[in-house]
Amino acid sequence: MMKSFYAVIMAGGGGTRLWPLSRRSRPKQTLRLFGDQSLFQVAVERITPLIPPEQIYIVTIEEQARLLQPQAPQIPSENFILEPGPRGTASVVGLAATILHAKDPDAVMSVLTADHYIGDVERFRKLLSAAATLSSEGDLVTLGITPDHAEVGYGYIRKGEKRGVFEGLEAFHVRAFKEKPSRSVAEAYLESGEYAWNSGMFVWRADRILEEIEYQMKDLFLALSRIRSALGSDKERAVIQAEWEQLVSETVDYGIMEHARKVSVIPADGLGWLDVGGWNRFFDLRDQDAKGNVIAAEDVVMRDVERSLIFQETDQGRLVALLGVKDLVVVDTGDIIFVGHREQAERVRELVAMLNDEGKESRL
Repeated sequence: MMKSFYAVIMAGGGGTRLWPLSRRSRPKQTLRLFGDQSLFQVAVERITPLIPPEQIYIVTIEEQARLLQPQAPQIPSENFILEPGPRGTASVVGLAATILHAKDPDAVMSVLTADHYIGDVERFRKLLSAAATLSSEGDLVTLGITPDHAEVGYGYIRKGEKRGVFEGLEAFHVRAFKEKPSRSVAEAYLESGEYAWNSGMFVWRADRILEEIEYQMKDLFLALSRIRSALGSDKERAVIQAEWEQLVSETVDYGIMEHARKVSVIPADGLGWLDVGGWNRFFDLRDQDAKGNVIAAEDVVMRDVERSLIFQETDQGRLVALLGVKDLVVVDTGDIIFVGHREQAERVRELVAMLNDEGKESRL
């Protein structure tokens, strides 16, 4: 185990693509979708054999920290880094790197999320360990998922020449990051064999990512410098709040990685990885019947139904009946019933925005 290896789990998202199950009072990462543990608890558990709880940091908002802390009491409360509001993943990464570098100048940080499904946990730990070894040479390392189909919902990484072998795993230079493609472009990516899905999981030295932030996002770097000066003082929270209000929201991919120097990718073959981003992912995560339906409900009757998802929270006492439909997503949470076309399921965020505009916060 590397002494200065830390994990930073980003757990501040609202999970609007899983509305109405995911709400402000119970965000996606707190949900128990695949067993007795929440997505957040699973994310913590799969790294603790590699990284001890005292070296695991959680970046979230204050409201969600109150929900997450009881789910992982082994993580010290001071390891919950509170962001005043959403400003994109670039600021999240920068704040965490600033805090870790102040604590440990040799810190190597893995940047993970609380809403991924990973089938082969042992392999995942091996990948993180290899990435940490590579990052010690100054590389910004990402884990690239080898695609098995033309997916339009993920960003892509184009692999370049071989970087080397680290702990038995091959690494490659990154030629380019590509945004979510059209269907035809995704098919071309798949056929070429040069591309991997961008998992959004990274490993790098804290000082190296701060160096890239200084090089590419000077305003963010200056804000982080002022925050660092206030760390540990009675002004820390006030300074973070003041600096946060001035930041422009930006992702780590757009703001840093697309033009970063010395970037490498380790192919994460056989990981069994999925981003639990929206309802359509349940077709990959749950068993399907002979007609391609996913049934996650207590009381269902249906006939001539194909390729549909029926999800119902337990103990609703309500029968869900479907007849002669295809490609639907039906979600019953007791107070809300959501019905949408499978291919349009991610647009549920538009309904969330409508409810917010109409002042119906109690439904969010």
